[in-house]
Amino acid sequence: MGVGKDMAQTGRTGGFPDKFANDLAAQRFQMLEDLAKELAGPVLFPTCFDVAARIRKVTNDPDSTLEQVATVVQADPLISSKLMLLANSAVNAASQPAREVGTAIARLGLTVVRSTSLTLAMRQMLLLKNMVNFADMTHQLWEHSLLTASACKVVAQRMTRLDPNEAYFTGMVHDLGAFYMVYRATQYPELVARPQSLKHLVVQWHESVGMTLLDALGLPEDIVEATRDHDCQRAIPDVPHSLQDVLYVSNIFAGAYFEWLYHDVDRATIERYALGPRYLELDDEIREHAQSMARTFGVDRT
Repeated sequence: MGVGKDMAQTGRTGGFPDKFANDLAAQRFQMLEDLAKELAGPVLFPTCFDVAARIRKVTNDPDSTLEQVATVVQADPLISSKLMLLANSAVNAASQPAREVGTAIARLGLTVVRSTSLTLAMRQMLLLKNMVNFADMTHQLWEHSLLTASACKVVAQRMTRLDPNEAYFTGMVHDLGAFYMVYRATQYPELVARPQSLKHLVVQWHESVGMTLLDALGLPEDIVEATRDHDCQRAIPDVPHSLQDVLYVSNIFAGAYFEWLYHDVDRATIERYALGPRYLELDDEIREHAQSMARTFGVDRT
Protein backbone atom coordinates (compact mmCIF):
# COMPACT_ATOMS: atom_id res chain seq x y z
CA MET A 1 0.00 0.00 0.00
CA GLY A 2 1.22 3.50 -0.75
CA VAL A 3 1.52 5.51 2.44
CA GLY A 4 1.28 9.03 1.00
CA LYS A 5 4.07 11.47 0.24
CA ASP A 6 3.32 13.63 3.26
CA MET A 7 4.77 11.04 5.63
CA ALA A 8 8.42 11.58 4.76
CA GLN A 9 8.27 15.37 4.51
CA THR A 10 9.83 17.72 7.04
CA GLY A 11 8.20 20.77 8.58
CA ARG A 12 4.90 20.90 10.47
CA THR A 13 1.42 19.63 9.59
CA GLY A 14 -1.71 20.68 11.43
CA GLY A 15 0.32 21.80 14.43
CA PHE A 16 2.10 18.43 14.80
CA PRO A 17 5.76 17.87 13.89
CA ASP A 18 6.07 15.67 10.82
CA LYS A 19 7.36 12.20 11.49
CA PHE A 20 9.32 9.77 9.40
CA ALA A 21 7.39 7.01 7.62
CA ASN A 22 8.35 4.37 10.20
CA ASP A 23 7.02 6.48 13.06
CA LEU A 24 3.69 7.08 11.35
CA ALA A 25 3.44 3.42 10.41
CA ALA A 26 3.89 2.55 14.09
CA GLN A 27 1.06 4.88 15.05
CA ARG A 28 -1.25 3.36 12.44
CA PHE A 29 -0.34 -0.10 13.70
CA GLN A 30 -1.22 1.04 17.23
CA MET A 31 -4.62 2.17 15.98
CA LEU A 32 -5.21 -1.25 14.41
CA GLU A 33 -4.25 -2.95 17.67
CA ASP A 34 -6.66 -0.72 19.55
CA LEU A 35 -9.43 -1.54 17.07
CA ALA A 36 -8.94 -5.26 17.60
CA LYS A 37 -9.40 -4.81 21.35
CA GLU A 38 -12.39 -2.50 21.08
CA LEU A 39 -14.36 -4.73 18.70
CA ALA A 40 -14.88 -7.11 21.62
CA GLY A 41 -16.97 -4.49 23.46
CA PRO A 42 -19.95 -2.18 22.75
CA VAL A 43 -19.64 -0.34 19.42
CA LEU A 44 -21.04 3.17 19.05
CA PHE A 45 -20.18 5.65 16.29
CA PRO A 46 -21.97 8.09 13.97
CA THR A 47 -23.14 7.22 10.46
CA CYS A 48 -26.42 8.92 9.50
CA PHE A 49 -26.52 12.00 11.70
CA ASP A 50 -30.19 12.91 11.72
CA VAL A 51 -31.61 9.40 11.94
CA ALA A 52 -32.68 9.80 15.59
CA ALA A 53 -35.32 12.42 14.85
CA ARG A 54 -36.60 10.50 11.83
CA ILE A 55 -36.96 7.23 13.72
CA ARG A 56 -38.78 8.98 16.56
CA LYS A 57 -41.18 10.62 14.12
CA VAL A 58 -42.02 7.51 12.10
CA THR A 59 -42.39 5.21 15.11
CA ASN A 60 -44.66 7.70 16.90
CA ASP A 61 -46.95 8.05 13.89
CA PRO A 62 -49.85 5.56 14.24
CA ASP A 63 -50.34 5.60 10.49
CA SER A 64 -46.78 4.52 9.70
CA THR A 65 -46.45 1.14 8.03
CA LEU A 66 -43.83 -1.47 8.80
CA GLU A 67 -42.19 -0.73 5.45
CA GLN A 68 -41.93 2.98 6.28
CA VAL A 69 -40.35 2.24 9.66
CA ALA A 70 -37.87 -0.18 8.06
CA THR A 71 -36.95 2.41 5.42
CA VAL A 72 -35.98 4.98 8.05
CA VAL A 73 -34.18 2.49 10.31
CA GLN A 74 -32.08 1.24 7.41
CA ALA A 75 -30.57 4.71 7.04
CA ASP A 76 -28.18 3.73 9.84
CA PRO A 77 -26.22 0.48 9.30
CA LEU A 78 -25.28 0.16 12.98
CA ILE A 79 -28.87 0.49 14.21
CA SER A 80 -29.99 -2.02 11.58
CA SER A 81 -27.31 -4.44 12.70
CA LYS A 82 -28.19 -4.04 16.37
CA LEU A 83 -31.87 -4.70 15.68
CA MET A 84 -30.99 -7.79 13.67
CA LEU A 85 -28.87 -9.01 16.59
CA LEU A 86 -31.71 -8.44 19.06
CA ALA A 87 -34.27 -10.12 16.80
CA ASN A 88 -32.05 -13.18 16.44
CA SER A 89 -31.13 -13.42 20.12
CA ALA A 90 -32.13 -16.47 22.14
CA VAL A 91 -35.02 -14.52 23.72
CA ASN A 92 -36.56 -13.32 20.45
CA ALA A 93 -35.48 -15.88 17.86
CA ALA A 94 -38.14 -17.79 15.94
CA SER A 95 -37.50 -20.98 13.99
CA GLN A 96 -35.85 -18.98 11.21
CA PRO A 97 -33.41 -16.10 11.77
CA ALA A 98 -34.46 -12.62 10.72
CA ARG A 99 -32.58 -11.85 7.53
CA GLU A 100 -33.76 -8.31 6.82
CA VAL A 101 -34.75 -5.30 8.85
CA GLY A 102 -38.50 -5.51 8.24
CA THR A 103 -38.65 -8.99 9.76
CA ALA A 104 -36.53 -7.88 12.72
CA ILE A 105 -38.84 -4.92 13.40
CA ALA A 106 -41.97 -7.07 13.17
CA ARG A 107 -40.45 -9.57 15.61
CA LEU A 108 -39.28 -6.97 18.14
CA GLY A 109 -42.21 -4.56 18.05
CA LEU A 110 -42.11 -0.78 17.70
CA THR A 111 -41.47 -0.11 21.39
CA VAL A 112 -38.19 -2.03 21.39
CA VAL A 113 -37.25 -0.64 17.98
CA ARG A 114 -37.91 2.91 19.15
CA SER A 115 -35.96 2.62 22.38
CA THR A 116 -33.02 0.73 20.89
CA SER A 117 -32.75 2.93 17.80
CA LEU A 118 -33.05 6.19 19.65
CA THR A 119 -30.54 5.17 22.32
CA LEU A 120 -27.94 4.27 19.71
CA ALA A 121 -28.66 7.25 17.47
CA MET A 122 -28.61 9.77 20.28
CA ARG A 123 -25.31 8.39 21.53
CA GLN A 124 -23.91 8.68 18.03
CA MET A 125 -25.08 12.27 17.71
CA LEU A 126 -23.17 13.15 20.88
CA LEU A 127 -20.01 12.19 19.05
CA LEU A 128 -20.49 14.52 16.09
CA LYS A 129 -18.12 17.19 17.37
CA ASN A 130 -15.31 14.65 17.06
CA MET A 131 -16.15 13.99 13.40
CA VAL A 132 -16.06 17.54 12.02
CA ASN A 133 -12.70 17.11 10.32
CA PHE A 134 -13.96 13.99 8.53
CA ALA A 135 -17.46 15.17 7.61
CA ASP A 136 -16.83 14.98 3.86
CA MET A 137 -15.29 11.53 4.12
CA THR A 138 -18.12 10.09 6.22
CA HIS A 139 -20.76 11.64 3.96
CA GLN A 140 -19.09 10.11 0.90
CA LEU A 141 -18.98 6.74 2.65
CA TRP A 142 -22.68 7.01 3.46
CA GLU A 143 -23.59 7.93 -0.11
CA HIS A 144 -21.45 5.06 -1.44
CA SER A 145 -23.20 2.65 0.93
CA LEU A 146 -26.62 3.94 -0.15
CA LEU A 147 -25.84 3.58 -3.86
CA THR A 148 -24.35 0.11 -3.30
CA ALA A 149 -27.45 -0.92 -1.33
CA SER A 150 -29.78 0.33 -4.07
CA ALA A 151 -27.76 -1.57 -6.68
CA CYS A 152 -27.89 -4.69 -4.51
CA LYS A 153 -31.66 -4.49 -4.26
CA VAL A 154 -32.26 -3.91 -7.97
CA VAL A 155 -29.72 -6.51 -9.13
CA ALA A 156 -31.11 -9.11 -6.70
CA GLN A 157 -34.66 -8.35 -7.77
CA ARG A 158 -34.01 -8.35 -11.51
CA MET A 159 -31.35 -11.02 -11.90
CA THR A 160 -31.65 -13.50 -9.00
CA ARG A 161 -34.06 -15.25 -6.67
CA LEU A 162 -32.38 -13.72 -3.63
CA ASP A 163 -34.37 -11.60 -1.19
CA PRO A 164 -33.99 -7.98 -2.41
CA ASN A 165 -34.41 -6.62 1.13
CA GLU A 166 -31.65 -8.84 2.46
CA ALA A 167 -29.46 -7.72 -0.44
CA TYR A 168 -30.23 -4.07 0.34
CA PHE A 169 -29.29 -4.55 3.99
CA THR A 170 -26.01 -6.21 2.96
CA GLY A 171 -25.17 -3.26 0.73
CA MET A 172 -25.86 -0.78 3.51
CA VAL A 173 -23.55 -2.50 6.01
CA HIS A 174 -20.78 -3.65 3.67
CA ASP A 175 -18.52 -0.68 4.54
CA LEU A 176 -19.43 -0.45 8.22
CA GLY A 177 -15.78 -1.11 9.02
CA ALA A 178 -14.79 2.08 7.21
CA PHE A 179 -17.24 4.16 9.25
CA TYR A 180 -15.87 2.68 12.45
CA MET A 181 -12.24 3.28 11.46
CA VAL A 182 -12.89 6.93 10.62
CA TYR A 183 -14.61 7.47 13.95
CA ARG A 184 -11.79 5.77 15.84
CA ALA A 185 -9.20 7.89 13.98
CA THR A 186 -10.62 11.03 15.59
CA GLN A 187 -8.83 9.93 18.76
CA TYR A 188 -5.41 10.09 17.03
CA PRO A 189 -4.60 13.81 16.51
CA GLU A 190 -1.78 13.19 14.06
CA LEU A 191 -4.06 11.09 11.83
CA VAL A 192 -6.61 13.92 11.94
CA ALA A 193 -3.81 16.19 10.71
CA ARG A 194 -3.03 13.75 7.86
CA PRO A 195 -6.34 12.70 6.26
CA GLN A 196 -4.58 11.24 3.23
CA SER A 197 -2.70 8.82 5.47
CA LEU A 198 -5.98 7.86 7.15
CA LYS A 199 -7.66 7.33 3.79
CA HIS A 200 -5.01 4.82 2.77
CA LEU A 201 -5.36 3.04 6.11
CA VAL A 202 -9.14 2.80 5.79
CA VAL A 203 -8.99 1.52 2.22
CA GLN A 204 -6.51 -1.20 3.14
CA TRP A 205 -8.12 -2.44 6.36
CA HIS A 206 -11.84 -1.64 6.34
CA GLU A 207 -12.85 -5.03 4.92
CA SER A 208 -11.21 -7.11 7.63
CA VAL A 209 -12.29 -4.70 10.37
CA GLY A 210 -15.80 -4.71 8.93
CA MET A 211 -16.09 -8.50 8.87
CA THR A 212 -14.97 -8.69 12.50
CA LEU A 213 -17.43 -5.94 13.40
CA LEU A 214 -20.38 -7.54 11.58
CA ASP A 215 -19.58 -10.91 13.12
CA ALA A 216 -19.42 -9.31 16.58
CA LEU A 217 -22.84 -7.77 15.91
CA GLY A 218 -24.21 -11.26 15.32
CA LEU A 219 -25.27 -10.92 11.69
CA PRO A 220 -26.05 -14.09 9.70
CA GLU A 221 -22.91 -15.81 8.45
CA ASP A 222 -23.74 -15.50 4.75
CA ILE A 223 -24.19 -11.72 5.08
CA VAL A 224 -20.81 -11.46 6.80
CA GLU A 225 -19.22 -13.72 4.19
CA ALA A 226 -20.75 -11.70 1.35
CA THR A 227 -18.61 -8.75 2.41
CA ARG A 228 -15.39 -10.76 2.19
CA ASP A 229 -13.04 -9.43 -0.52
CA HIS A 230 -15.74 -7.16 -1.93
CA ASP A 231 -13.03 -4.72 -3.06
CA CYS A 232 -10.73 -7.39 -4.57
CA GLN A 233 -10.75 -7.71 -8.34
CA ARG A 234 -12.19 -10.92 -9.75
CA ALA A 235 -14.14 -11.92 -12.83
CA ILE A 236 -17.56 -10.29 -13.07
CA PRO A 237 -20.22 -13.01 -13.30
CA ASP A 238 -22.51 -12.88 -16.32
CA VAL A 239 -25.34 -13.54 -13.88
CA PRO A 240 -24.90 -13.23 -10.08
CA HIS A 241 -25.48 -16.53 -8.27
CA SER A 242 -24.92 -15.53 -4.66
CA LEU A 243 -25.24 -12.63 -2.26
CA GLN A 244 -21.47 -12.17 -2.52
CA ASP A 245 -21.79 -11.84 -6.33
CA VAL A 246 -24.57 -9.27 -5.96
CA LEU A 247 -22.54 -7.19 -3.52
CA TYR A 248 -19.41 -7.40 -5.65
CA VAL A 249 -21.03 -6.05 -8.82
CA SER A 250 -23.06 -3.49 -6.85
CA ASN A 251 -19.93 -2.18 -5.14
CA ILE A 252 -18.31 -1.77 -8.55
CA PHE A 253 -21.38 0.07 -9.79
CA ALA A 254 -21.13 2.43 -6.81
CA GLY A 255 -17.49 3.32 -7.44
CA ALA A 256 -15.18 0.57 -6.18
CA TYR A 257 -12.69 1.58 -8.87
CA PHE A 258 -11.78 4.59 -6.73
CA GLU A 259 -10.71 2.31 -3.89
CA TRP A 260 -8.78 0.04 -6.25
CA LEU A 261 -6.57 2.97 -7.22
CA TYR A 262 -5.37 3.14 -3.61
CA HIS A 263 -4.19 -0.45 -3.98
CA ASP A 264 -1.94 0.63 -6.87
CA VAL A 265 -4.19 -1.05 -9.45
CA ASP A 266 -3.55 0.59 -12.83
CA ARG A 267 -6.37 1.96 -14.95
CA ALA A 268 -5.81 -0.59 -17.72
CA THR A 269 -6.52 -3.37 -15.23
CA ILE A 270 -9.58 -1.54 -13.93
CA GLU A 271 -11.00 -1.28 -17.45
CA ARG A 272 -11.00 -5.08 -17.68
CA TYR A 273 -13.54 -5.16 -14.85
CA ALA A 274 -16.12 -2.89 -16.44
CA LEU A 275 -19.72 -3.97 -15.96
CA GLY A 276 -21.41 -5.43 -19.01
CA PRO A 277 -24.65 -4.29 -20.68
CA ARG A 278 -26.89 -6.61 -18.63
CA TYR A 279 -25.90 -4.70 -15.52
CA LEU A 280 -25.69 -1.27 -17.09
CA GLU A 281 -29.26 -1.48 -18.36
CA LEU A 282 -30.29 -1.34 -14.69
CA ASP A 283 -28.47 1.99 -14.22
CA ASP A 284 -31.52 4.24 -14.35
CA GLU A 285 -33.53 2.09 -11.97
CA ILE A 286 -30.65 1.87 -9.48
CA ARG A 287 -29.99 5.60 -9.48
CA GLU A 288 -33.68 6.45 -9.21
CA HIS A 289 -33.95 4.15 -6.20
CA ALA A 290 -30.84 5.67 -4.58
CA GLN A 291 -32.08 9.22 -5.19
CA SER A 292 -35.47 8.34 -3.74
CA MET A 293 -33.86 6.89 -0.61
CA ALA A 294 -31.54 9.92 -0.33
CA ARG A 295 -34.56 12.24 -0.41
CA THR A 296 -36.21 10.12 2.25
CA PHE A 297 -33.16 10.53 4.44
CA GLY A 298 -32.85 14.24 3.67
CA VAL A 299 -29.51 13.93 1.87
CA ASP A 300 -30.31 14.33 -1.82
CA ARG A 301 -26.75 14.32 -3.23
CA THR A 302 -26.45 10.78 -4.63
